[in-house]
Amino acid sequence: MFTGLIQHVGRVESIEPTAAGLRLVVDATGWSHRPEAGASIAVDGCCLTVADGALAAAGRLAFDAIPQTVRETVLGDRRPGDPVNLEHSVTPETLLGGHLVQGHVDATGRVLAAGETRTDAGASDWRVRIESPEAIAATLVPRGSITVNGVSLTVAELADDATWFEVALIPVTLRDTNLDALAPGHRVNLESDVIARMVRAFMARARPAAR
Repeated sequence: MFTGLIQHVGRVESIEPTAAGLRLVVDATGWSHRPEAGASIAVDGCCLTVADGALAAAGRLAFDAIPQTVRETVLGDRRPGDPVNLEHSVTPETLLGGHLVQGHVDATGRVLAAGETRTDAGASDWRVRIESPEAIAATLVPRGSITVNGVSLTVAELADDATWFEVALIPVTLRDTNLDALAPGHRVNLESDVIARMVRAFMARARPAAR
């Protein structure tokens, strides 16, 4: 379990195909966290297991991603030098500053627009508009929670038909995550709010079968 508050931005050192899928190595230089082998780390919002404790002790994180993970997330798009958001798993004593995040990517969405916008009152903010895949559209509500590349965000605006949503990024988020580099056409990992997802599933099962 995670909170969606990014603790460090690492850099992809290498990404190589293996018989099991992909071996991803991330340079986490500057991050004080030194996980042991078997620990869970969210990489751009995807929960991965540290595969090599010795490398981790030196600030380099190695992960093995199976074909399903490569297929259903943006990890396969990453190239050496790309920034990736990192967060280690929480404990019962962790301050929940974001929202409950499982690190289980529901779908990938494509960025439709990104940049500074101005209101009628002259104020400005940084907005990113993202398409809403069917897998998450029904869980989106205005001012509800959404995770984009592992970052806990609030839905600032939602299309009437829920085909897209917007998030507003504050300066700290732009500075401390890789979301500042988003541009139209980029794919992002999306995880819907776990509570909304569970409610949707329970309601779907509770409906009487069609006759």
